[in-house]
Amino acid sequence: MTPPQPGEIEITDQLERRIRKPVDLLRLTLSCVEIVALALASIAASATTTGVEIDIVGASKRLPHSLLAVAPPVALFALLILPVALAVQLLVRRQLRRVAEAALTGVLAAVVASVVDGLLRQPAAARLYDAIIMSRPGASDVAALDLKLAGLVAYATMISLVGRTSWRNALWVAVGVYSVVQVEALHTTVIALLITLIAGRAIGLAVRYVAGSTSQRPSARDIATALAVTGVRVTAIRRVRQAKTETAGSRHYAATTGEGTTGEGTTKKGSLDIAVYDRDQQAAGAIYRVYRSVRLLGQVSRNAPLSVDHAVEHRALLSYAAEDAGAPTPRLRALVRVGSEAAVFAYEHHQGTTLADRNPGCSDAELRQIWDAVDQLHAHRVTHRGLTADRILLTSDSGVMLLDPGDGDVAASDLQIRLDVAQLLAELALYVGPDRAASLALEKASADDLVAVVSLLQPVALARSTRAELRRHRDVLPALRKLLLAAVPGGEVTQVRLERIRLRTLLTLVASVVAAYLLAGELERASLESILRSADWRWSIVALALSAATYAGAAMSLSGFVAERLSFFRTMLVQLAGSFVTLVTPAAVGGAALNVRYLQRKKIPAPVAVASVGVAQVVAFVLHILFLIVFAAIAGTTAKNSFRPPTWAYFVLAGLVVVALAVLALPAGRRLLRARVAPIFGQVLPRLLEVAQHPRKLALGIGGALLLSAAYILCLAACVAAFGRSVPIASIAVVYLTGIAVGSILPTPGGIGGVEAALTAGLTAAGLPGAVAVSSVLLFRLLTFWLPVPVGWVALNYLERKQVL
Repeated sequence: MTPPQPGEIEITDQLERRIRKPVDLLRLTLSCVEIVALALASIAASATTTGVEIDIVGASKRLPHSLLAVAPPVALFALLILPVALAVQLLVRRQLRRVAEAALTGVLAAVVASVVDGLLRQPAAARLYDAIIMSRPGASDVAALDLKLAGLVAYATMISLVGRTSWRNALWVAVGVYSVVQVEALHTTVIALLITLIAGRAIGLAVRYVAGSTSQRPSARDIATALAVTGVRVTAIRRVRQAKTETAGSRHYAATTGEGTTGEGTTKKGSLDIAVYDRDQQAAGAIYRVYRSVRLLGQVSRNAPLSVDHAVEHRALLSYAAEDAGAPTPRLRALVRVGSEAAVFAYEHHQGTTLADRNPGCSDAELRQIWDAVDQLHAHRVTHRGLTADRILLTSDSGVMLLDPGDGDVAASDLQIRLDVAQLLAELALYVGPDRAASLALEKASADDLVAVVSLLQPVALARSTRAELRRHRDVLPALRKLLLAAVPGGEVTQVRLERIRLRTLLTLVASVVAAYLLAGELERASLESILRSADWRWSIVALALSAATYAGAAMSLSGFVAERLSFFRTMLVQLAGSFVTLVTPAAVGGAALNVRYLQRKKIPAPVAVASVGVAQVVAFVLHILFLIVFAAIAGTTAKNSFRPPTWAYFVLAGLVVVALAVLALPAGRRLLRARVAPIFGQVLPRLLEVAQHPRKLALGIGGALLLSAAYILCLAACVAAFGRSVPIASIAVVYLTGIAVGSILPTPGGIGGVEAALTAGLTAAGLPGAVAVSSVLLFRLLTFWLPVPVGWVALNYLERKQVL
């Protein structure tokens, strides 16, 4: 490189010509959510939307006839002339590539709309198709999506009409006129038009994000010129890569400064660390931040505004607050805007090595310095909220610097300060070991402070990179907690809840919505009233008695694997209470937790209670597999009405086998499986050996598990008989055992949706007509799942009043 002449700036820049804007990805995600919401709303309120549609059509027909005659050609002309005129303007400006990309995107959107419209016309999607077109008379040929409109919106989105007010207004006028004409002529519906508009925008955003947009970011020379206005004269500037921070929406430069003049006097030659926040990066990580803010309590999720202006103001405030607190953080030398697209932070540079790159680790004296630096911030109610190893700098003059405090809080609460300390301890434990991190905490913090901090040592409260490291070193956080608890009087700390909603609860909610949709589809084929009216009441009573017998079997199974004597009546009431708890928890989760709680209230130690419930579940699982193998063999060899599973079942089974083999083939998969399974067998086997020494208890436990499975199988057989049909008991057993296995895998309450679908498919494959299979399954689920719910609620309240739970 040629040395720069006096007054010139030495520039080493790597500015991208095309960039992917995170805001496009955010808008794409929101568009997809809007499409799903519109589709669900159209299904849920089809009667209301149909009424609105009739009103709109009626209003459009009251328009003047001359206007209705002129409107169709005008609307079509506007749709055709707008993209052509816009293309001509861009071609005059020599933006051929932009026009070509937009045109191809429009064609792609039209093709996608055509494919989706064809898929919606298939029988499997008939319900959604009818909801979108509102099942209007004579509307069987109505398109669910408008190809021309989807292509135009995608075309305009790819070009981007931001700042082109006249073009944008013309587009909306053309779309509005075209929409009125299409609705009036019964060519489409309002819902279909809305979905088309959003779908076209989504396709345009997707292509724009994948292909990238022309960069409008300021260059290194622009940045240096802007800094010169503040009195910071840059002589050299070069782009540096900091992957961990650039993903947060910034890019970084290292700059060398010469002598200059500011309002405070003359500055000396030195180095600067420059962070540039570009407007096109304003939505970087926005989806993740929104997810964290929804999932966590307000003070736990880090404050990270989406607006560039707010983000810049927040970071500047934190920098000045940290400097005022006297904490060792880089001083903010300049903050300047570069045009309307970016804001530039210039910090003083300090030589040193971050804790993440330090090898070997730091000394005890340096650890104390790190703690004191953080404590200096906290003394002024300022937090860092990003105390990761790459933000802790050990300087060349044996000092410590806390880098980039911009994610913290001013006027922080006690909880926010303790979260900061918890993050620091977890990060130090990863890099210097739990022993040294715990020793530092015991030296610097009081016992009361440790009690509050230990309760916050939860992965959900820690930084993203820290959580990733803890997943690779699973023993670090438990070891740190154990060492700190050893110094706490009493040795016990109440866990603090930091989440508004747990991830499992969120997944359960989503899965429940899907399950409700599936169940509604089944109820459309056979109403509950018609099922109860057509079912033979004598077989229904038999099925109800067998359903009640399942709770007796569950009570026997639990009692058999507990050495202590349990009241049979109360144990059976606990199983009934579990039927209510299962309504709001995934299958086999709520009932197990309720049994553990019941045993603990019986003064059985928690490890023994967990092991006893685990033994009951393991024995039930083994018997389930044995039953499935035996009955499948019997059903397969039966000459009459042989059970043949549907074709898709073989593909599902093959997929599960492939996944299992892939997990076993990978070292990471084996380690994960070992980590999950080893603790279970470590608890279950000793307990099973202990119970095996008491033959009566073992017989009671195994007998209860056998009664549980047999009663459910016979109950399903009785439900089939209630509709005047019969299926070999071996086939019934295979159908039930397979269906209940599907229900235990799905994260829906009681396996709603999945169990019904699996049992219906199985009975149909066993030879029952589809309508009879649906009726039998719904009667079975009514007697075994829904009917016990109110009884379980009464049992739960009774047991709580008696302090049994």
